Amino acid sequence: MKEFFFSALALAALAVPASAITVTSPANGAQVTSPFNLVASTSTCASKPAVSMGYSIDAGQAIIAPTSFSAMVAASEGTHVLHVKCWGQQVNAQVLLNITVVPASSGTNITVAAPANGATVASPFNLVASATSCNSAPAVSMGYSIDHGAAVIEPTSFSAMAAASPGVHVLHVKCWGQKTNAEQPLNITVLQPTAATPAFLPASGKYSAPQFVTLSAATPSTTIYYTTNGSAPTTASPQYTGPVSITKSATIQAMAVAPGYKSSGLARADYVITSNPPSIPANAVRVSQVQTLPTWQMHHDSATGGTSDGSMTPVSDPSLSGEAAQFTTSFTDWGGELYSTDYATDPNSTNFLYDAEVWIEAGSTIGNLEMDNNQVISNGDTVIYAFQCAGDTNTWDYSENAGTRQAPVVKWIESDQPCNPENWTPNAWHHVQISYSRDDVGNVTYNGVWLDGVEAPINATVPSAFSLRWAAGDLMANFQVDGSGASGSSTLYLDNLTIYRW
Repeated sequence: MKEFFFSALALAALAVPASAITVTSPANGAQVTSPFNLVASTSTCASKPAVSMGYSIDAGQAIIAPTSFSAMVAASEGTHVLHVKCWGQQVNAQVLLNITVVPASSGTNITVAAPANGATVASPFNLVASATSCNSAPAVSMGYSIDHGAAVIEPTSFSAMAAASPGVHVLHVKCWGQKTNAEQPLNITVLQPTAATPAFLPASGKYSAPQFVTLSAATPSTTIYYTTNGSAPTTASPQYTGPVSITKSATIQAMAVAPGYKSSGLARADYVITSNPPSIPANAVRVSQVQTLPTWQMHHDSATGGTSDGSMTPVSDPSLSGEAAQFTTSFTDWGGELYSTDYATDPNSTNFLYDAEVWIEAGSTIGNLEMDNNQVISNGDTVIYAFQCAGDTNTWDYSENAGTRQAPVVKWIESDQPCNPENWTPNAWHHVQISYSRDDVGNVTYNGVWLDGVEAPINATVPSAFSLRWAAGDLMANFQVDGSGASGSSTLYLDNLTIYRW
């Protein structure tokens, strides 16, 4: 009859009016010792706001509790139906749970120091237990299992890290003696772990030069998402794949996502980039608005792959001076288009500053953006000051003559300063200033480059003299646009191109 009564009550749970009662512990079907921890809550009762909650064992008197509660409940050994109830205005509802109260045998002294019955833990959690007797026999060993899993064997006093999936579980702490065994069940709730918050290197701070910022997270198999525009990142934000180039003051915010973990907290690092403008002496000769000269020529740079085709058109919009030049380039297989013009004659100047405003139209495909100056010096050699923002290396690069003057070999060298034209804000003017100097035989020192007022020191000296038999004293400015990938096009604008020399 008792079994029939139990089954009837369990079936009755199917007809209970809809409610939002949540029972955190014990789980339905759990084995518990008396007293056991009952944790429950609700906000609605039969679709109306809940006013109170309560509970009873079998058909016993209900104990009234608030709409979120934790209570120690006593019950006799055996099988019971635990009624967890709610009341609202003129309504009530309940959920029914089958529980079995097992004896805490006087002959078994299993002591569980951690976790407590009804505890909420993270995985893995520390299980600390001991026993000297097991059903009145000396304890030989102990162990534990999660729900109905295989037992892990331990000595009669142990501390172990136990792992379990998120959710409600029964932790069975066991003992064995000669021809006997016993156990103490505990109800635990395992939280879903949170992924480790990303870390930044270098740390947030004030710097006098652009930085490459590395993001990392300690959780295995982490994917990091980040922003640099001040907004909070989501899984739709850029995914971190390598160091982030910070060429001007910016805030990086990042979050980590990993399988089996909740998303990490938000990490933030503020980078303030400061610098001094390039120094230009009062006696410097200045050639302004070089982009307006009628002598510009264009052709495919055979040192690049594929093909290219370009055109140059004067425009007043977008423009800062009202006299900008539009460069429209198409390419295949990483081809580069070289735009160049003679702008003066001077074999003697040894210091130069290439100063320009550059606008990259949205949708442009750019591999490298090269801004050069060439000078035929008094001994007849041509000194090439070649400098570029390189998308293939993500750095500012400069060239050298790795051969001889008569048999030159142009070689590009990566600096340690970050730059990638695809990272420049599109449809906006960017101020570029490149400073370099030479000695009497054509060794060039690249001093530094400023992008939007932020200095990237280079401080590198390389041989860069070529016996090219160009016209004596000729000064030539270059502006080259290289493609990226199999094919594509770009539209750039150049304004206020000014070259200083002294």
